[in-house]
Amino acid sequence: MDIIAKIEKLKNDRGWTDYELAQQSMLTQSTIASIKARGTAPKVETLQAICNAFGISLAQFFLEDESIDMLSEQEKELIERFRKLPIKKKQALIDLL
Repeated sequence: MDIIAKIEKLKNDRGWTDYELAQQSMLTQSTIASIKARGTAPKVETLQAICNAFGISLAQFFLEDESIDMLSEQEKELIERFRKLPIKKKQALIDLL
């Protein structure tokens, strides 16, 4: 699996820049840039912070098949939209529910 490509895909799915990913993951922008420049997988702790920003677990990050077969189309859409929200908006939605 190309970890850097997966990070880029998740970032692009949300319309985030490197700066926004750094803000959401509480990492420095230079850390994000360094990962891309080196072309090597980040440390586990760094990847965990990135996954937290995306609202997914490390296990979900490494899933090859991202399909969610047991959910209805509405549930799938809800999850996809939730995953794309910034952390503060996710928490606001949880609080609302």
